[in-house]
Amino acid sequence: MSRSEALDLFTRTRARTDALTAPLSPEDTMLQSMEDASPAKWHLAHTTWFFEEFILKPRLPDYASPDDRFAFLFNSYYTQAGPRHARDRRGLVSRPGGAAVRAYRSFVEDSLAGLLARPRDDADEIAALVELGCHHEMQHQELLVTDLLHGLSFNPLLPVYREPEPLPVTSEVPLAYRRLEGGLVEIGHAGDGFAYDCEGPRHKVYLAPYEIAERPVTNREWIAFMEDGGYDDARHWLMEGLAVAKREEWSHPLYWWQQDDEWWTYTLRGPQPVALDAPVVHVSYYEADAFARWAGARLPTEAEHEVAFRDTPIGGNLMGDGDDIGMLRPMPGAGIWGDVWEWTASDFAPYPGFRPPEGALGEYNGKFMVNQRVLRGGSCATPAEQLRSTYRTFFYPHQRWQMMGLRLARDVG
Repeated sequence: MSRSEALDLFTRTRARTDALTAPLSPEDTMLQSMEDASPAKWHLAHTTWFFEEFILKPRLPDYASPDDRFAFLFNSYYTQAGPRHARDRRGLVSRPGGAAVRAYRSFVEDSLAGLLARPRDDADEIAALVELGCHHEMQHQELLVTDLLHGLSFNPLLPVYREPEPLPVTSEVPLAYRRLEGGLVEIGHAGDGFAYDCEGPRHKVYLAPYEIAERPVTNREWIAFMEDGGYDDARHWLMEGLAVAKREEWSHPLYWWQQDDEWWTYTLRGPQPVALDAPVVHVSYYEADAFARWAGARLPTEAEHEVAFRDTPIGGNLMGDGDDIGMLRPMPGAGIWGDVWEWTASDFAPYPGFRPPEGALGEYNGKFMVNQRVLRGGSCATPAEQLRSTYRTFFYPHQRWQMMGLRLARDVG
């Protein structure tokens, strides 16, 4: 990536973050509803700190931050970058206020643009770091909207982030599977274009023949699971999953409630009836695994998912740019990419030969490779230019607040 391409990506990425936060009140930007979620104001500042910490400070000896205390407030988990404020108390940092955080963003943006404008011997390295920083910010754009949804859901007024739009009238699409012969295949990033370190090295895996569904599981199918007592039938559940479901009193996906014998859900467009033919969303790995067993199927491995869909062009219900941010909720007629992240049966583990980079940036993914599950496919809150067929996101099996759904797979006898 050239300096000009890096600057263009940086400008587009920062503009998308501004568009996402434009509808928010100062009070909205302070919401932190749980430890897993962060306030919008923190996302704005942390993504700015990333560029400052890993590009400006090391490359500009005379660089001076607008406030040295921001390094403590807005570091997330990079222990080699220094101490940081407690994650579960980010919502208590009312000062610096929103104006100061936006001034910080502007200062860093101007400094980085100036750095990219000057010819340097290390220009290629700087451009690569800017590209990483932009993809990091895209991840936080997704987190920003899902964290906001979780925070707003506790407001009894059920406020609207974006104006609702009517959903299309749909009919059920029969569930169809495609067969793949498997064999010895290669997965992982091949080295062309951007990818995170955890997407490589490319390596060989053996897959037995299998079938994979052409679409994600829908709300209509999930309601059938619920009505059949799926949440209470221990035969379908992992023991740990059932214990979590009982403790948390799960009986339906997150944000659902029943009103006049109809299921409703809270979305970024306010309360809406559950769209029966849209992909089910906000379900944990435990729930997804139980549903798959109930349906006489299973969850695909991440290798099966990648091999099945890697030749399908990226597109669909993803986050857009400018005024066209997108629907920000799953829509009927979902295909391969977008709408919902799809749980897989795979642990988030290092690929053979994986080595994290040296320094604090080596903490980006490697330190999280334990007790989490891989999801594939992107969601309605994933920026389109962030996604690729090798992309691996990961969450703990009990988590539900992200745009999480599932796609079924079956063994072939």
